[in-house]
Amino acid sequence: MASRQDTMDSIIEYAAGSVSARKMFGEYAVYCDGRVVALVCDDLLYLKPTTAGRALLPDAEERAPFPGAGMKLLVPAEDWDRGDFLAELFRATAGALPAAKVGKKRKG
Repeated sequence: MASRQDTMDSIIEYAAGSVSARKMFGEYAVYCDGRVVALVCDDLLYLKPTTAGRALLPDAEERAPFPGAGMKLLVPAEDWDRGDFLAELFRATAGALPAAKVGKKRKG
């Protein structure tokens, strides 16, 4: 089941513009400061696991968003409408991740 656009719109609205999203294969990648910090799959929000994210979500369940994927922190839906918290969660995760790699341009 693919995620709905209105789910992603809600997350972006609640996070007060601190993130953007890109649709990929019916699901979404969530970006903060140029880094992928989360995925929205089957209308559930999965955060990349970092020490900073775990500190803010100490009781978060870890699940794979789809078969074969690495484990992510499942952000409870009741936390989505806590805009300041959600924005802080995304920023803390982005700050804990390595800088985005700049790809090389292909010749010809």
